[in-house]
Order: sequence, then structure tokens, then C-alpha cells
Amino acid sequence: MQYRDYYEILGVPRDATQDQIKKAYRKLAKAYHPDAHPGSKEHEEKFKQINEAYEVLGNPENRRKYDQLGSRFNFANGFEFDPSQFGFGNMRYEFRNANTSGFSDFFDMFFGPGGLNIDELLGNLRGTGFGGSTGSRFYSAGNYGPMKGEDREYEIRIPITDGLKGAERRISIDTPNGRRTVEVKIPRGIQPGGKIRLQGLGGKGAAGRPNGDLYLVVRFLDDGLQLKGHDIIMDLPVYPWVAALGGEQTVNTPDGRIMVRVPEGIQSGGKIRIPGKGYYTPAGGRGDLFLSVRLVNPSRLTPKQRKLYEQLRDES
Repeated sequence: MQYRDYYEILGVPRDATQDQIKKAYRKLAKAYHPDAHPGSKEHEEKFKQINEAYEVLGNPENRRKYDQLGSRFNFANGFEFDPSQFGFGNMRYEFRNANTSGFSDFFDMFFGPGGLNIDELLGNLRGTGFGGSTGSRFYSAGNYGPMKGEDREYEIRIPITDGLKGAERRISIDTPNGRRTVEVKIPRGIQPGGKIRLQGLGGKGAAGRPNGDLYLVVRFLDDGLQLKGHDIIMDLPVYPWVAALGGEQTVNTPDGRIMVRVPEGIQSGGKIRIPGKGYYTPAGGRGDLFLSVRLVNPSRLTPKQRKLYEQLRDES
């Protein structure tokens, strides 16, 4: 397994502010975005590393834990190491590498669901030869007792607007203490496949150890909006004469009512771009909103409208 130096990947010093980290991420993400380099596996891999680094350093809690790990061991970026040789794995911790994040094994081991608890882990290593008193380099499983209960995952499906604005949901789930209904806060801008942690609602811990955690995996429903990357696509019903002649039209968007200009001669399926009104990116920006034109006819015609349509038909 390779150690990942996330500071080196983002090109920032270890004492960088969160704002500096965010700026570095945005700059690199733009430079290495796969859309700007179609078919380039090298840029795709670099883009994935950049996102992985920001997932840790852009989150103050994850960054704190990562810095704790880095202060205990002096690894270099890309250094190959066997976790069990450094006390990770000989204890009764179970690492289940399902690699659901698409990130590296290193990320999944220390920051993914079911990975190791860095706070608890480093607490157990104090006085065992790393940064403390002298002692053995290897650690016996029997010293630390049984692991906490199993972490579990449960999929929930929410409207895109809930993810865009944030929401609260009540869900019924099975817990170690039976079935119960819990209030869940959907954070604004959660990404597709993102996970919400419910502490202590996973598998029951053995011999008095803590219960595992429950991770809610977020999937989006089709609520009249489509998500493509970080862009949102929604239908825009347009009457034929507006499409032919152009004009202004009021549209109800997830951000409220806006007035848009329909260009003259637009065809069904044509798109009108509203910049910066799409879905949130991991860096906190937003994609674009695209209004996809769909031609519609009035359900009923007045006598005058019918006459005009007949004239248009004859003229055509």
C-alpha cells in the first residue's frame, strides 16, 4: 500500500490555511479536469488524486486526523508500506477494503467507511515504541480487546433539490436496539454516492465495545431534474411561436423564478445555459443549469389561433 502525501499532491505547505487549500484544489482541478483532456488516462488519474487529497485536507476533521498520522510516522509520498508492520492490522481491527470511494487503498483504510479509527488507533499506540517509550514494534491483538461493531450501509434516495438546498428527512431503520425512526439532516451539496454517518447505529459491539456506525449512501431521484456531472438539466416547455420568433419566458428553477430569453428559431431539444445555477462541486462552486427546450402546443385553440395556424400551414 502506498502512503499518500496530500499536501504534496495539492502543492501546499503543511501550515496552509483552508482557503489556500481550496484555491490550490480549484486551480489543479481545472487544469487536470478530464473534460479538458479527453481520453488522457494520465490526467484522469491525476484528477482523481487531486480530489482525494481535497476530500481529506478540505475537511478540517479529516485533516486533523491525517496530521495526527503524519506527525507519528515520517512517510514520504508513494512510500510502499505494510500497515501491519506499523501496528495497523495486528490489533483486532478489521479493514474491509470495498474501495467504494474510487480513491486509493490508503484513503479507504484511514478515511473510508469501515476503515480504521485514527484517534483510537494512535491512542492505543502510545507508549509502544512510536513517539513514546521504547517497546516492541509489533503489537499483540490480545492487548486491545474486541473491535467495535460492524459498520453498515443503507441506501436512501432523495430529490436533487434536497441535495441542492439541504433538507431533513425521517427514516425508519433497524438499529442494534431495534427498529426506530431517526431524523436525518441532508447536508447542502452532498455529492451523488456521498455518505451520511449515523454514529452507533450500525452493528452491535461485542463484549461491551461500541456499536458500529451506519452510513447512509445518497442516491438521487428523478424529480424533473437530471444531473450530468455538476450540471443540472431541466425541461423548458415552449410554445411554437415563442420558439420561432424568440421572446422572454418566466421559468421556475430550483433557485426560484427567473426570466430567460428564448433565442429566435430554437429547435426542440435545444438548450439555454444559465451559468452558476447547477449543482455544487466538491470545492463549493456550482455547475450550470441547462434548460432543454420542449415544444408544446396549446391544449385548446381559440378560433383566431386556429385561423392563424391554418394560414401558417397554407403558407408553409
